[in-house]
Amino acid sequence: MTGRPTLAVVGATGAVGTVLLQILSQRADIWGDIRLIASPRSAGRKLTVRGEEVEVIPPGDEAFDGVDIALFDVPGEVAARWVPVAADRGAVVIDNSGAFRGRDGVPLVVPEVNPHALRQRPRGIVTGPGALTLTLIVAVGALHAEFGLRDLTVTACLAVSGAGHAGTATLRRQLSRVAGTDLGTAPGDVRRAVGDDTGPFGEPVALNVVPWAGTPGDEGFSSQEWALREETRAILGLPRLPVAVTCLRVPVITGHSLAVHARFENEVTADRAREILATAPGVVLCDDPAAGEWPAPADVVGTDPTWAGRVRRALDDPTALELFVCGDNLRKGAALNMVQLAELVAAGAGHAPDEQGHGPGPGTPPL
Repeated sequence: MTGRPTLAVVGATGAVGTVLLQILSQRADIWGDIRLIASPRSAGRKLTVRGEEVEVIPPGDEAFDGVDIALFDVPGEVAARWVPVAADRGAVVIDNSGAFRGRDGVPLVVPEVNPHALRQRPRGIVTGPGALTLTLIVAVGALHAEFGLRDLTVTACLAVSGAGHAGTATLRRQLSRVAGTDLGTAPGDVRRAVGDDTGPFGEPVALNVVPWAGTPGDEGFSSQEWALREETRAILGLPRLPVAVTCLRVPVITGHSLAVHARFENEVTADRAREILATAPGVVLCDDPAAGEWPAPADVVGTDPTWAGRVRRALDDPTALELFVCGDNLRKGAALNMVQLAELVAAGAGHAPDEQGHGPGPGTPPL
């Protein structure tokens, strides 16, 4: 790369793509051209980034000519088709689809936890974990660095925007049908009111909790549950870490939340855990239950950090902590992590943001 790098955003018209353009407009502007790519049906639309209107173009071999870094947030089958094309044409690809997670030569990176993994990308592709793992990992990673994680049990509450525009639209339609009624007081009354309009969730999510998120996986676990387990192991470098996960889909538009039980190698204290979380990059501690202060999706939506609270030592195990973490699944859970990775890649190639920016500074080690 020479000069200011050219960036491509693939999936620019999607839910995460919309947030990507907002974040690129808010952070230090280290980019030359920003190229917006989306499905052929979106080609010709004009979207605003950095205060300028940019026309969306469809994917194609020539769309990636001259691109230095490409951010992909598209369905897995689309990523599988176009990510190798972008990489073969010289771009460093940061893929959020999951299509390349876990493949040899493709690092899985969270800048606050394992930025060193970016040095290993022989295939020209970098991945980040799913939104659920990103909500969890910056807090748990900081605690692991201090105490040494031994096992993890998580109950995860997933917002409907994790299923894209369809998930958000489904909840809003269902809420319009149940608002102002006495539904939710008799068996099946919400389901009858909603009818077949269950969208991507299989049953009503309004006035309900759906104990499933993702697609069927092995041993009765969902793909979201398997992903949280495997991604956490990979990012922390703990391939045998016991991880137990149950995923729930809840009637929240944006903001994933997780109730966490974490056991460590040695005895822990809640006070020391709070000190660690209060100073951890990408984490905000909000923990004063007596004053009604704790993280909640309605409060953290639109913000970048993972918020942590309800920190306490387990009653029956002095090596275990209980805590609650929450984060915007479209920002840090997807878009922000991608932009942070792109900034690190650009910094490693000599394109670091200036000292006034939000990106990696001049002292960022070469990648």
